[in-house]
Amino acid sequence: MVSMSTRVRRARNLSSLSQAELARRIGVERSAVTQWERPNGTTPSVSHLAQIAVETSVCFEWLATGRGPSRADPGAYDAALVLDDYVRDAVESRALAALRRLSARRRVMAVQIIELLSG
Repeated sequence: MVSMSTRVRRARNLSSLSQAELARRIGVERSAVTQWERPNGTTPSVSHLAQIAVETSVCFEWLATGRGPSRADPGAYDAALVLDDYVRDAVESRALAALRRLSARRRVMAVQIIELLSG
């Protein structure tokens, strides 16, 4: 299995970032990145690993554990969007805007009325 230090270096190189630039983006000193990339150096915290993954566009799981692909396939996360949760026309948009202006108690009542009417 590839070591954490090697994965951090690979992630940085895949994004064509220098150690100084990655450090700047994450908010640490360049020496921290140097330590993370040394075989016997320090290990980044989970929050720093998450920032490295975001800044270098690699998968967090791969960076943290070495499992899975280093980068997701294009469009791999597009299915996470649920299109049925969005309004389909102007009438639904007006209804949703009005519903959001109601108090929590009245909102429940309004939904119950709509459910009765659609039943």
